[in-house]
Amino acid sequence: MHINTKCSVAVHCLIFIYEYGEKTRVTSELLSRSTGVHAVTIRNILSALKKDGILFVKYGTGGATLRRPPHEITLYDICMALEPDFLSKLMGIHDEPSPLCPVGRNIHGVLEHSYEKVREDLSESLRGITLEDILSEYHQVHPEGPDTDTL
Repeated sequence: MHINTKCSVAVHCLIFIYEYGEKTRVTSELLSRSTGVHAVTIRNILSALKKDGILFVKYGTGGATLRRPPHEITLYDICMALEPDFLSKLMGIHDEPSPLCPVGRNIHGVLEHSYEKVREDLSESLRGITLEDILSEYHQVHPEGPDTDTL
C-alpha cells in the first residue's frame, strides 16, 4: 500500500474514531467495514498511530480514542507515523547513471537540490493541515453529526 493510500485510510480511521470513539467501541473490524480495507492493514495503521502518540488503543477488548486533540494532529504527523521516510521516498533518483556521461555524472547533485525543495514545500504544507481542519470539512459535508444506529 502506498503512503498516500495509507494516509487517507488513517485519516478516515481518525475521523471515525473522533466521531464515534466515545459512543461505541471502535475496533479494527468496524474500521475495516467503514474503510473497505482489510482489518490486518487497519491494525497496522492503528499500531503506527499509537506508537507515535496519536491514538490510544485498547488491545484485547478493543477500542481506540484520540490521544491528542485534533488541532494538534497534522497530516505531516500522520504520514510520518505511517512511513517515517516517506519524504525521502517521494522522488527517487535512478541508481546507476553512467559515470562516463557528463549528465550521468552530475544528475544526482542537480536533481537533489530541486527535489529537496519539493520535500520541504510538501512538509510545510502537510504541517499546515490539521485533523481539526479535516473534521471541519467533514462536518460541512455531513452536518447531521454521528449516527451510531447505522454502525
